[in-house]
Amino acid sequence: MDYKKITETPSNHDNLEHLDTLSILQKMNEEDKKVADAVAEVIPQITKLVDALAERFEKGGRLFYIGAGTSGRLGILDASEIPPTYGMPHERVVGLIAGGDQAIRKSVEHAEDDTQQAWKDLKVHGITNIDVLVGIAASGTTPYVLGGIADAKKNGVLTAGITNNPGSPLAKATDIPIEMNVGPEFVTGSTRMKSGTSQKLALNMISTALMIKIGRVKGNKMVNMQLSNNKLVDRGVRYVSEGLGIEYAEAEKLLEKHGSVKAALDAGV
Repeated sequence: MDYKKITETPSNHDNLEHLDTLSILQKMNEEDKKVADAVAEVIPQITKLVDALAERFEKGGRLFYIGAGTSGRLGILDASEIPPTYGMPHERVVGLIAGGDQAIRKSVEHAEDDTQQAWKDLKVHGITNIDVLVGIAASGTTPYVLGGIADAKKNGVLTAGITNNPGSPLAKATDIPIEMNVGPEFVTGSTRMKSGTSQKLALNMISTALMIKIGRVKGNKMVNMQLSNNKLVDRGVRYVSEGLGIEYAEAEKLLEKHGSVKAALDAGV
């Protein structure tokens, strides 16, 4: 190993079991404050990824996330929120986790150690060379992720890697490495904490910026969101009302007629 595995280094805090509750929470918060700065350092790399994604999305390409454990769940979370938030088909952003869907809730023993399974999972979705694969692994050493990245590159797929260990095998293997050094975890090695938080922030940036770039946002509004419950319908009516400068009742009728905020705004009055 020719790099320092920061995710496994001892916490900056010790004797945690002897701390009172307030001290535990304050020290956790102290560590969490470091996360946003670590993400800021990799914005140039995230920019490269988003621009590459936008170019491929315009040609019908897709975004795939692969990961194990917390990393896999965060990828699935990000992917699952794209259809309701931006009205995109489910198959355009896909999250895959080592061990399959059952691993979303419960750990599947040794699933992350299989270097062949990720590519098998991706082939089920018909991955092609206009798609983009993002591997997520705090350690940067997860076999499921590394195997998927290696096979994707052999097949001409653009790859990116989100990791919390700079210089890790994942960083070295991908076309666009996103290496967020958040430092040691509050509880040594518990990468669901700062590492997981940094991954969530990066994923928010990637998918949100992508959706803006491909025209799924107007002004600052989610004009393509699915109107799947009363709260979202009310939000949609308010968007139309504000966007066209009309009364709520009139906006409600217009939204009902056209079925989406964007269509209502485009139609005007």
